[in-house]
Amino acid sequence: MSDSATGKEHGSPAHPGPGQDPAAGPPVPEKLNEAECLRLVASGELGRLVYTGRFGLTVLPVNYKLHDGDVVFRTTHDSSTDEDLRTGIAGAEYQVAFEVDEIDRAAREGWSVLIHGAAHHVDSASEHAELLETGIESWAGGDRAHFIRIITTRVTGRRIRRAGETAASA
Repeated sequence: MSDSATGKEHGSPAHPGPGQDPAAGPPVPEKLNEAECLRLVASGELGRLVYTGRFGLTVLPVNYKLHDGDVVFRTTHDSSTDEDLRTGIAGAEYQVAFEVDEIDRAAREGWSVLIHGAAHHVDSASEHAELLETGIESWAGGDRAHFIRIITTRVTGRRIRRAGETAASA
């Protein structure tokens, strides 16, 4: 959209759009490498589990921990999540996605990481004991004794910063 008096577009450096800092440069998208993606995910505690369930596409917020490069979360035995993520075939696991992000709305900056992998139900006592030690807790409370581990197969991420920003100032 242009300014009828000057013919210059709103949102340009001369005429910043709503919420834009005229001193900040244009947004700069940055592809993140796997190590940076996992570092960012490790610092969080709430992400979104994405899968195709019995009622179609499903997106659920879950509390998680990153453990040995895999996402781990807890759910209730026989819950809809537990049931939807069981194939009924020994050794076969559903493919899921897991998304974590952090957004600074005022600065219009942030990052997003997407992890793909298999939803592995933790049924062995030794693996269950190992994951109990991670300290993962669900905000929802209740009996969430069943662990699901997303065995990571692919990690991608993006960050958006304003031009002129550096990694040290982010």
